Amino acid sequence: MSETPQGSSTSASSTTIGRHEKAFLHALEELEQATLFAKPKYQTEFFRRATDLFESDQGIQFVRAQAHRFDSAGVFHAGPWEHPDRLMPELVGGGLRAEGEYSSIEIVSELRVMSLAAGESTHAAMTKEQAQSFLQTVMGLNLDLLYGSETEESRLRPKVFARARRLLALIEQEVSTGGLLEHVLDDIDQRVSQRPIDVSLTLNMIEQAKNIPGDPEPKQVARLNRFLKATGSPTPLAEKAQTPANYRNLLTKATNHEIENEAKVAGKLLTLTGLSSEYHVALIQHLLNKDDTDILAFALDLTEAGQAHMEQYRDQVLELLRLTIHPATSWVIYGFQQFLERTLLARAEVADGLTKLTNLDLCATAQQVIKKPLPRGSGINANAALVGGAIAMLGQPLGVGQGNNPTCQGARALSLWSLHDPGYLLQLLTSAARDDTVEMLFEGAPIFSGAIAGGVAAGKFDLRLDPVSRVLVPHLDRIYDEMMRRAALRGEDPHKWVNPALYGRWVPNSLASPFNLINLNVVGYEEFVRLFYATHHPSYDGGHDLIYPNPVGLLITNIHGKFLGYHAVSIQRVAEDDEGNVRVYFFNPNNEGRQNWGKGVEPSVVGHGEIPGESSLLFAHFAAHLYAFHYNQMEVGDLKAVPAEIITEVTEHAQGTWGTAFTWL
Repeated sequence: MSETPQGSSTSASSTTIGRHEKAFLHALEELEQATLFAKPKYQTEFFRRATDLFESDQGIQFVRAQAHRFDSAGVFHAGPWEHPDRLMPELVGGGLRAEGEYSSIEIVSELRVMSLAAGESTHAAMTKEQAQSFLQTVMGLNLDLLYGSETEESRLRPKVFARARRLLALIEQEVSTGGLLEHVLDDIDQRVSQRPIDVSLTLNMIEQAKNIPGDPEPKQVARLNRFLKATGSPTPLAEKAQTPANYRNLLTKATNHEIENEAKVAGKLLTLTGLSSEYHVALIQHLLNKDDTDILAFALDLTEAGQAHMEQYRDQVLELLRLTIHPATSWVIYGFQQFLERTLLARAEVADGLTKLTNLDLCATAQQVIKKPLPRGSGINANAALVGGAIAMLGQPLGVGQGNNPTCQGARALSLWSLHDPGYLLQLLTSAARDDTVEMLFEGAPIFSGAIAGGVAAGKFDLRLDPVSRVLVPHLDRIYDEMMRRAALRGEDPHKWVNPALYGRWVPNSLASPFNLINLNVVGYEEFVRLFYATHHPSYDGGHDLIYPNPVGLLITNIHGKFLGYHAVSIQRVAEDDEGNVRVYFFNPNNEGRQNWGKGVEPSVVGHGEIPGESSLLFAHFAAHLYAFHYNQMEVGDLKAVPAEIITEVTEHAQGTWGTAFTWL
């Protein structure tokens, strides 16, 4: 728990403060004096009084001065913000922009972290250095609130944005911005390396990074310029034009040699960063008007295989490019490049499925969720945006993210189908977009998503997702929840039956788990680990290498190795890295593969042979966080060959981290 630093005042003189300050202090003191059982009763009044003070610079500073008391007073007791080590900087921006009490709690939470970062208070779950790093990341992810200009949203909701900016300005005063640019650039590099479909957060960070004060080093300038060019003026003519409209005019007057050079520069930046811009759109549209596929191949930086595929299916490729590539959908360009490299139009079900989507009569729900993020006057209709999203997903199967939704199961399904059954994915998407329902079988009985309610997300979705996810995931979420309900009382983990039914024939029917579902005791853990090695590790699996992604369950821990919760990922492959270490390469649908699970376990996304979109861990580290996996009973290696010391190492790590939250038998 936090402590009040020596010499700090626990109250302020009544002669120097106003009515709101007095009311706030009174609410804080009542909360401090309340028993643990009664604290929730007083929390609402505390946050209400804090909100009154957030309307001015002096007010938020007054609340900040009392932040060292928050933990001991129980401000966050029994709530989502109680444990600072479980806070996610990626969620702070959304919280600050929310209406009502939610944004106030978010502000108070950051003030608490500021107290920890300043050394005014301590908490067993977050060190001073970790608090400082957290706040710097928050600044990096919300640069628009620090340095950005007004937007339509901020004009419509001035009070909410004023409070948020007040907080960020206060953080900037206390947490040095020295090194902030380097921190932001590293973050952008890591995000870009994962090649997500939704790049909105990355684009925002790049745009605001140029406003970070200070005197950047030449290397930092070069790194930032690379991203600014990729998302802005990528080529010499584009830089000269200064606007996309002027660039279009310059292209009409340029020589073939100049246009070819423009295409090569833009294409290389596309491959290097996975990012693109309106200028790149203008270039592609110019080449489409000229039917120049030779230079178009440069603009997309296609390999020989990708270029040959484009030439083979020239008419449909050009039609799809004209349909989907617009200024509002420049992010589709990279997905289109990868789609061509996967030569997917050679599959009739993909070519026909995209044509069907193009002409589909969309239901009202699909129209609404597809159009919502598109700017007015974008020049692209809902069908075109959906087709572009489908192409991007098929091109970037590991770029799918669940967003701020508890739908890792749905995102994992989209990734698997994109990789191994794109025709089925398009079939499901067509049904959801046209009929507002999806049908799946569970043990012979049909489930129609449109006829059931519920779902893990309970119908409440953050729609900052790619178009395919926005349309399809709500249906998958309800179906998954219904399957889990039907299999819930069988005495074993319901995923044994649900995963093969939901994902398809790729998932083996056998499931291993060391948990007793009745009381969640850990039983037979060493045998569980031994089986995982004998079915997945190349030294012990008898040559039965993984062919299809395996949906598995992980136990996630914080930076101290303390248990946080359960999470669904897919093992993509198991292989040796360049240093000869066996690693598990897996798809993590939570949008960000970089994490710190404590005790030396840190999934990486680059540097160990990862394909863009993969995370990886040493095999033993992955095994120590595993709680459920599927396997084929006919493909089990020699269980006895797995050395006892390996089993001991994994078991000790598990018992010393997430295992402390459970009883071991």
